[in-house]
Amino acid sequence: MSIDKSLKRKAGLTRNRSVLKRTERIKVLQEQEKFPEGRSPFGLPKVRVQKVVLKKAKKEKTEEGDAAKK
Repeated sequence: MSIDKSLKRKAGLTRNRSVLKRTERIKVLQEQEKFPEGRSPFGLPKVRVQKVVLKKAKKEKTEEGDAAKK
């Protein structure tokens, strides 16, 4: 039996998550040199999640495009 199209999620988890998993937090802390070897993985400090904002590129006008309009 299949799922109806109206019940399916279109994008899934393509957006940014605001919470990291424990392994991801440890990796970020190791990059920042704030997680020493031998430390317990429990009770980790909070890690800020950077949101990536992509701006749309503006269309560049070319001489060919200007000539075609005239």
